Amino acid sequence: MSSVWTAVRGLVPSAADYRMLRRTWRGDLLAGVTVGIVALPLALGFGVSSGVSAEAGLVTAIVAGVIAAVAGGSNVQVSGPTGAMVVILVPIVAAHGVSAVATVSVLAGVIVLAAGVLRLGRVVSFIPWPVIEGFTLGIAIIIFLQQVPLVTSPHRAAPGELSSNAVVAAFQSIQHADWAYVPWSLGAVAVVAIVMLAAPRIHRSLPGSLIGIVIVTIAASLLGAPLTTIGVLPASLPAPALPQVDAGILASLALPAFTVAALAAIESLLSARVAASLADTGPYDPDRELVGQGLASIGSGLFGGMPATGAIARTAVNIRSGGRSRLASITHAVVLLLIVLVASGPVGRIPLAALAGVLMVTATRMVHRGTVRSILGSTKADAVAFVATAVVTVSVDLIVAVVIGVAVAGVFAIRGLARATGVHREPLPEPAEPGDDHIAVIRIDGPLFFAAADRVYAAVTNLSGVTVVILRMSQLELVDATGARVLTDIVTSLERRGVTVLIKGVPPGHEELFRTVGVLDSLRHHNHLFDDLDAAVEHARSHVRRTAAA
Repeated sequence: MSSVWTAVRGLVPSAADYRMLRRTWRGDLLAGVTVGIVALPLALGFGVSSGVSAEAGLVTAIVAGVIAAVAGGSNVQVSGPTGAMVVILVPIVAAHGVSAVATVSVLAGVIVLAAGVLRLGRVVSFIPWPVIEGFTLGIAIIIFLQQVPLVTSPHRAAPGELSSNAVVAAFQSIQHADWAYVPWSLGAVAVVAIVMLAAPRIHRSLPGSLIGIVIVTIAASLLGAPLTTIGVLPASLPAPALPQVDAGILASLALPAFTVAALAAIESLLSARVAASLADTGPYDPDRELVGQGLASIGSGLFGGMPATGAIARTAVNIRSGGRSRLASITHAVVLLLIVLVASGPVGRIPLAALAGVLMVTATRMVHRGTVRSILGSTKADAVAFVATAVVTVSVDLIVAVVIGVAVAGVFAIRGLARATGVHREPLPEPAEPGDDHIAVIRIDGPLFFAAADRVYAAVTNLSGVTVVILRMSQLELVDATGARVLTDIVTSLERRGVTVLIKGVPPGHEELFRTVGVLDSLRHHNHLFDDLDAAVEHARSHVRRTAAA
């Protein structure tokens, strides 16, 4: 019972989460305000881009931001709506309608919560770096292309009107663009982009995205620009309620929910891991992070929001601004709540084109040219995994892209590991004796597993003109069941041809496997197993002498 409590206690909030608060609270409050200002346009933009609403984006940032900050496994993680999640939600909205998003959020939250309880938080460590970067590049391209319909037309596309693929939808929206509207929208995008690029050069703490949005909103009002705006926003959070769905719809949402859950888990764990490397903010618990993110998505769905994940951009802003405890992330959510309570009217007058400009610049900042050059110039395997992941992310699906990227990286890794398996014929110890040419000493080193098994089998069994083969195995590293079985087949094949097989130097860690699979039983005599090479060679020479005499 005590072990169960210990396991559960590691997944729930405790007073130890705030042990640094006395020293860091001033910096945490300032960082929280800064992140809240930065998060406002992103929450609005991601809510609109997902096809749900700007309100849903704000609700997600507030509700999920608080829950994940309190229950998550990182001291500095900032959670809310993200671009990667928007990419998945767009086809869900197109296929099932806006009302399905809250249901998917709750279902995905339950799945992520279960993954945390089952201690699956370390799974993300199996995703190679090139796959992560290819995934990020693909998401950045999709986020950028998703803004094209907001720039080309004053009317939001109805569900099913545009393709669920961002590339196709961008071309469709350009073909049907309102060219009287485009100059105004492109002007708004240009102003926001210029301000966002210039603000950090003036002072790195200036919220360029918010300043750009304010400028465009004021200019649009003064000039009477025909820019579509966010519209009326509620002046309070909606009341929590269970999403209303029937069993048929619930079954059709199961696969989208698993996809959302997988993305939420991967993105949140990657963000938390990166955050832990940016500053000394204390360790993070990946299993508790999944629990916190699962509860955050459940809470967001109950309030009519979207699935939430850890957001690396906002988390990085939090750390750079001095955030060191959970108070900063909580403060960011409180700031957004205050904006909803007191400034929903002005926020509703923000042009959608201005939000599109924010997300376009955000997408371009997600891609680092130095990182791309490093991966493409590293190894062929890494370059292929990077490109394949990015292409599949844009053209097919995010989760499929990660699976294919990991598979490609795995195939190259297995091939490289198989090439490290060596089969070498060694000379016999001096002085030479008559009949030594009938003895072959074969050293097998490196890993012996399924990918190298056939090559090792062919190299050894193709020997000719010998009557004794000594298999040296002291340098064997990894051996799996297939590798052990191949050794059995080698001994059996040679013995069937009248070739005596001696085995020298079975590593202690492989003895049990060799006995289980039958490697040792395949030897003609139990005395054919040696620990010393000289003894094995002397036995082989005596065997050759006896054969010659006979």
